Amino acid sequence: MAKKVQDALKDLVSLCKRRGFIFPGSEIYDGLANTWDYGPYGSELKRNIKDLWWRKFVASRPDVLGLDSSILLNPKVWQASGHVGNFSDPLIDCKACHERFRADHLLEEKLGEGCTVGKNFQDIAAMIVENQIECPSCGKKDFTEPRAFNLMFQTEIGVVEGAGNKVYLRPETAQGIFINFRNIIDNVRPKMPFGVGQIGKSFRNEITPGNFIFRTREFEQMELEFFCEPGTEVEWYGYWKKFCMNWLLQDLGITSKKLRMREHAPEELSHYSNGTSDVEYEFPFGWGELWGIASRTDFDLTQHQKESKVKQEYFDPIANKRYIPYVVEPSLGVDRLLLVLLCDAYDVEKLSDGEERVVLHFHPSVAPVKAAVLPLVKKGKVKEVAESIFQNLISRFNVEYDETQSIGKRYRRQDELGTPYCITVDFDTIGEGDDVDLSKKGKVTIRDRDTMQQELVAIEDLEDWLAKRVR
Repeated sequence: MAKKVQDALKDLVSLCKRRGFIFPGSEIYDGLANTWDYGPYGSELKRNIKDLWWRKFVASRPDVLGLDSSILLNPKVWQASGHVGNFSDPLIDCKACHERFRADHLLEEKLGEGCTVGKNFQDIAAMIVENQIECPSCGKKDFTEPRAFNLMFQTEIGVVEGAGNKVYLRPETAQGIFINFRNIIDNVRPKMPFGVGQIGKSFRNEITPGNFIFRTREFEQMELEFFCEPGTEVEWYGYWKKFCMNWLLQDLGITSKKLRMREHAPEELSHYSNGTSDVEYEFPFGWGELWGIASRTDFDLTQHQKESKVKQEYFDPIANKRYIPYVVEPSLGVDRLLLVLLCDAYDVEKLSDGEERVVLHFHPSVAPVKAAVLPLVKKGKVKEVAESIFQNLISRFNVEYDETQSIGKRYRRQDELGTPYCITVDFDTIGEGDDVDLSKKGKVTIRDRDTMQQELVAIEDLEDWLAKRVR
């Protein structure tokens, strides 16, 4: 079973490279472990994800504003937020082979996802011994005591090496929102409750990155901080849990049976949280976190008020009172959602003729290519009409033009790219040639990726036909 799972992930990684979705980072120099570059189709898929999230969570909502904060922040930001002292994972070493692991991950692999590990290092050490955890590399059961491993990347600002000031690459985008709270309420003057959304890069020096792009040291986040009056946060926490799940199911079309919402047990909660849930997805390697939704109380704003001495209060003119808002945070990784979409869409189908086809069943809204224009022959009027259709569509949709190889091979290529529709221009379209069907003149044949059924559509109706289906 484990081999079958690894083969499924291996096949997906192979497809991603072969079809230009994701390449290993720095490959011509023998690579850099766990770094990945997004190719032409991967970057388009990623852009579609971000555009859809921004439209749903920010642009279409009157109660949410946008922000783009810096990657480099004053180190006092991370001191106030607790990242300098507390942003760490339990690191253990195998005494036999000297490989390093996250202790909580080894326990989860043995006991199953959702097991209660806790955060106390003494308890974790006891659980390692009690459950006879083996080293994944050599099989021994002799580990060092867990110790804290800070996840932040450190660098310096300064013109002379070693003479600069220490700074960190941000491990999350959220703090950029919190430190701009005062600016936003003073200058934009939103009414409570309101949210601030941001998309941006974050960096974490993970101990054990892996499973393709599931856990990487450089990643992109789509985060929303929703500020509300204390006492209303439980209602908003429930609201955002439902809103996020509905977006995954209805807008992105992710398989419902592969998604679940897991509420954190009290001992799992961060000290500042009064409620946290994870939306989890069943990856080929097992259930894993996709989206964290947390009720963070007023911890962050209070900490920054203490450290900066700048008031982080909101004045409610109707109630004539001041308070530090509570916040609910839905935090989602772009790269991890992209992996979910790839895993959910990937399929190897047995055809009636005994052959197989590899296909990505992307929802049309996220598909990197919306349609492909395929002339039956690459010369003459058929080619001219096909090129004209392509030029008309490309200003509005991301479409491809492909005239090489047989029509069957071109269909298979587009199936592997997840292209929802293939538009074929043939001799019937131009009304010329032997045995043409003149009733089809001025029409193209559109093949549906999922059903492989074909439909005739007039050229003048093509743009509207496509717009209704790919959004």
